[in-house]
Order: sequence, then structure tokens, then C-alpha cells
Amino acid sequence: MIPVAQMPGFARWGNALPSLLDLDAPLWIHGEAGTGVSALAAWFGEQRGVAVQDDAELLDTDQCAVWLRGNPRGILGSHRAPDEPFVAPIASRCVALRVASLEEDPAAILSCLKLLAQEEGVPEPLPPALCRMPCPGNLRGLRNRLVRWKLLEQLPDEPPMGGGGPLPLEAEDMATNLHALERILLHRVLRRSYGNRVEAARRLGVSRRQLYLLIARHGDPVRGEAPTEEGPKRLGKQRMRQNSSQDPDHR
Repeated sequence: MIPVAQMPGFARWGNALPSLLDLDAPLWIHGEAGTGVSALAAWFGEQRGVAVQDDAELLDTDQCAVWLRGNPRGILGSHRAPDEPFVAPIASRCVALRVASLEEDPAAILSCLKLLAQEEGVPEPLPPALCRMPCPGNLRGLRNRLVRWKLLEQLPDEPPMGGGGPLPLEAEDMATNLHALERILLHRVLRRSYGNRVEAARRLGVSRRQLYLLIARHGDPVRGEAPTEEGPKRLGKQRMRQNSSQDPDHR
């Protein structure tokens, strides 16, 4: 776990830490997935010597109410904000502490990366690209990024088209242009999802079946899979027309 004092956003609430520990009320610790909500909730529970209920949003209101009656200074961890309707009846009884994401505190990424590198046994110097923002998945994503570098020497998504070069588009060939753009977007999302295809499908807004069709058409750069299909029919027809127009015997 990243030390509490070095977690993203600590500067915003660190001064209140002693009061939070002594407070005679339950805590609702919340934040985006991967920000360390569970780890921080466990830390508070240990420091207070009280019970911890992780993923509190999975309990219904009655279950949470019973739990709070038995643990009046307990710690509840959740990825739901306390004002969301489903959890508000319980969260409103707690003091809320929001865990910041790396995007909100980008200055923390380097120190967090170095701490994670020590845990994973990755020697310095670390490639600067590992600190590239945004960092999907927050602290969890940063660890995954580091592990992929350690095991596979894979870095985060490269700059678009080698640093801002022109897109590989044909001037008047819509079918080829759409195929090229589809490949660029798919490969970028697969890299940013570190090969997690459920996450890639979510980011693209497609079903898993549609994602596998796209991968068959364009391959997967993270897993090193080559395309297994030639592409849509419209592209094949366009190529046939191009080949025919270039044939000197074509009439």
C-alpha cells in the first residue's frame, strides 16, 4: 500500500487526519476504482481499532443500518459518492472522506511510481513514459503499468502517430480511411487498457463480441496477435477497383 501521507490528494485532508481518527462517528471513504479506497479504509479501521465494511454500496439500506448499529465508529469503503441516491440514506449518517485520483493530483504520480517500483523490485531509473498522464485505473493502473514494463517492457500508449505526424489516410478513399481510423482507435484503447478486453470494450462502447471482431480485423498489439481477417467487404471491393484501374489491360 502507498503510505497514507503520499496518497494522491493527501494535502487536502491530511491536516484533519488526527480529528478523523478521533471522531466519534463512522467514516464513509469513497473514490474512483483503483484509487486505494479499500486500502485506506483498512488503514483507518486498523488505526481506530474498529470493523471495516468494504464495498458498502453492495449492501441494502437495512443491512447497512444493522451494521452501523453494531459498529457506530466503523469504516465503510465505497466507490459511490455519499450523495448518490442508492447510498445516501446510509452515507448521510457518516463523515465522508473522498480519495483523489491521480488525474486530480498529477504531482503525486512520480512518488507513487517510485514506491510501487520498490515493492515490485523494479530498479531505477524508470522510463519517463511510465509517468505519462492520464493514468487509467489510478494507483491500480499505475502498478499494472509498472508490472507490464517489468515483465514485457511495454510502455503506455505512444504519442499519436509517432509524435503528431499525419494520419495514414487516402485523399478520396473513404473505405480505406475508415479502416485505418478504426485500427488506430482500437490499438490505442487496447494499449490504454493494458490488454484488458472487458475494459477496452467498455471504453469503445461496444460489446465483447464486437471487440473480438475488431481484433480479428486489426490484431492486438498488446498480445502480439496479427489480424486474422482481411476487413469489411467495402474495403475488399475498393481494393478490387483500385487493382482494376491500375491494370494496363483493363478496358
